[in-house]
Amino acid sequence: MYVMNPADEITRQLLRYSPDAMIVVDAGGVIRFANETVRDLLGYEPADLIGKSIETVVPERLRDRHRTHVAGYMRAPRNREMGVSIADLAALRADGTEFPAAIRLAHFHVGTEPFVAAAIRDMTDRRRINEALVSAREEADRANRAKSRFLASASHDLRQPLQTVRLLNASMLRMVSDPDVGALLKRQEQAIDSMTRLLNGLLDVSRLESGAIDPQLGDVRLEQVLNELRAQFEPLVRARGLSLQVTTADVVLHTDRTLFTQLLENLLGNAVKYTDSGNIALTCELTAEALHIDIEDTGIGIPQDKIEHIFDEYYQVDSSGTRRAGVGLGLAIVREVSRLLGYAAEVKSQVGVGTWVRITIPRIHLAMRDAVVDTQVAVRSARRPGRTRLVLIEDNEGVRVATQLFLQLEGYEVTTAGSAREAQRLVESLQGDELMIVDYHLDGGQTGLELVHAARQRQGTDIPAVVLSGDLPSVMRVLKSPIPRCRFLSKPVDTEALLQAIAELAP
Repeated sequence: MYVMNPADEITRQLLRYSPDAMIVVDAGGVIRFANETVRDLLGYEPADLIGKSIETVVPERLRDRHRTHVAGYMRAPRNREMGVSIADLAALRADGTEFPAAIRLAHFHVGTEPFVAAAIRDMTDRRRINEALVSAREEADRANRAKSRFLASASHDLRQPLQTVRLLNASMLRMVSDPDVGALLKRQEQAIDSMTRLLNGLLDVSRLESGAIDPQLGDVRLEQVLNELRAQFEPLVRARGLSLQVTTADVVLHTDRTLFTQLLENLLGNAVKYTDSGNIALTCELTAEALHIDIEDTGIGIPQDKIEHIFDEYYQVDSSGTRRAGVGLGLAIVREVSRLLGYAAEVKSQVGVGTWVRITIPRIHLAMRDAVVDTQVAVRSARRPGRTRLVLIEDNEGVRVATQLFLQLEGYEVTTAGSAREAQRLVESLQGDELMIVDYHLDGGQTGLELVHAARQRQGTDIPAVVLSGDLPSVMRVLKSPIPRCRFLSKPVDTEALLQAIAELAP
């Protein structure tokens, strides 16, 4: 008496009740076996399919393509997906309806006779999920593009009123003689600066997270960037009674200068904000694997259970309970910039002792030492108000009036234009001894830089120009090469930076 092997019975039952419909065809494409699952999936009784062509379950519109695939498969049979690259692969039910299908093929022999097993699976749900994912991704892409457009517009529009207020405040400081009023205006100036930093932080972190920033890489001398940062932070550090040490390294980075400077700017700004006494040190160490830039302070420190959260947006830690200026965006910007540039950020801290932050820049991001040439323009030591005629082109009336008033109080002769048409007439009347101050984003789609180029072409000389923009990082990224005798300043412009730029460029 024959006793069936349990493994054989398991195999037989598995074939009959497999989650996939199983069909076996011979070399002529005739169905020789169908399991029980074909009843649920295809609507056929298994016995009804035996002896029929495999094309019984193939939609008529796909049969020519199916024959081509079968012929190709039989020339080189192997276990694989059938028509895996065909997006509209489908199977036909007994009632004439179709469904998207995935078909897995396996080739085997019984004796010398070849057979092909086909496992058929309904992909309707997966297709629906894939389509939903594609739709969601497209919607997310559209939202990101809309966010990018909003940020570009917001960067310009939100900074315009700040620009007006800052210039009017600077003008009033020059007009009043009463020391009490002057002190109030100074406090107002500090509030405007704080508002400017907050706006910049909000726009920067949103722009970074939306993917609206594409790093523009170039060779940057580290020493030059650190010297600029030292000059920027020393007045603030002294005002807080702190000391600042900056130790640089003689290396050249292949990086995005704007983003790299912004990263270190936020780290130093954070160190200054949370240090009430002592010192702040920035040091550089070049190893065989990487360049390490360390920023260490003697500030309030961070509790160990809070360190993992400090790179989150709007998160602030102050163990002393004292509210600090800002909303906690500095380190969020550091995180996003580091990710974009391929750097790593590490933080260690002890409450009451201080904080240490290390930025690790892999060697792959370092350039050859002689790859970059210092192109800074030497600063002229003295301003020459009265000798330079200024041409101001600004389509926002409030900003235009405030800028004109401020510059006139500084002793400059200022001619203005508030529209592209007025600007065109003004450009045609230039005599060649003027300096242009232009807003980059003008109504009508024209840019201030285009007006500068038109004036230079007309005069046959590089008329000096200061270009102002509420979205300076984006502007700098569209420029293909440096523009001679041209300075770019971010709105709301620092009045001292504006006067310094005029002094540097004055003919």
